[in-house]
Amino acid sequence: MSETPEKIKCLIIGSGPAGYTAAIYAARADMKPVVYEGMQPGGQLTITTDVENYPGYPDGIMGPVMMEHFKNQAVRLGTDVRYGMVTKVDFSGSAPHKVWVDGKHEILADTVLISTGASAKWLGIPSEQRLNGSGVSACAVCDGFFYRGKDVAIVGAGDTAAEEASYLSKICNKVTMLVRKDEMRASKAMQHRVENTSNIEILFNTETDEILGDTVVEGVRVVNNKTQEKTEIPVDGFFVAIGHTPNTGIFKDYITMDETGYIICKPDTSKTNVEGVFACGDARDHVYRQAVTAAGTGCMAALDAERYLAAKESGGAMA
Repeated sequence: MSETPEKIKCLIIGSGPAGYTAAIYAARADMKPVVYEGMQPGGQLTITTDVENYPGYPDGIMGPVMMEHFKNQAVRLGTDVRYGMVTKVDFSGSAPHKVWVDGKHEILADTVLISTGASAKWLGIPSEQRLNGSGVSACAVCDGFFYRGKDVAIVGAGDTAAEEASYLSKICNKVTMLVRKDEMRASKAMQHRVENTSNIEILFNTETDEILGDTVVEGVRVVNNKTQEKTEIPVDGFFVAIGHTPNTGIFKDYITMDETGYIICKPDTSKTNVEGVFACGDARDHVYRQAVTAAGTGCMAALDAERYLAAKESGGAMA
């Protein structure tokens, strides 16, 4: 005998600043939110050490601790936080929408808030994983401050890499860009900006062989992919800027996205193309990707969902 589907008023898929903020607002609106934390409970901030740019923490805070604060606040207000992974959805009909957790538990949700985030692309070398948070970072805006006056390296050749190198150049002593090909793919304007910045050096045809250091980053060994010559560069920070992948694959058959998988919302809202489904955080934001902006869109999604339910209950318009 199959399990009877669970009925939920407000289902939030994913945690992190967006999901937990949405839960806080939804709980205060008596929407009885249920959060499924997903593969990485707390989101990307759980692999971030010091957070110094989130308002309200004058002395800074560890990323995992901050996410625990967010979660505890959501729970205190009445959120049901569950460990589990949403593996399938069916948004083909009108609400309630069908969602499956871990391939078996079926949910009928009046509103669905997508806050599945985006994952940084990594090079895939062991030292990168070992030193992640100890000198290795995928966010210059988040972590650049810790390398003030120091030498850093950044991998990437697109606009994001160029923008982050430019940002780091204002803080760091020297920025070395490691570009795999013999040219950058960033826009001409961004290329000119980094080329004309005196403390940015661009190494073309250069790939990372190994990040050096036992407990913290002390340097990087690179290889010229034309000559095969290896060189060691002393650096204190190693930034990876080769892009992000939004965690939105399970929604692609129903939700409108851009060519890279970021969810497209209606202007000035968190509303997707599917009635009763809202998106927040890095799953929809490929520009800012900050904890504070993610939290802001989480608030938007909860308010939009609350208004949607109120309009539905009163028989009003829900567009």
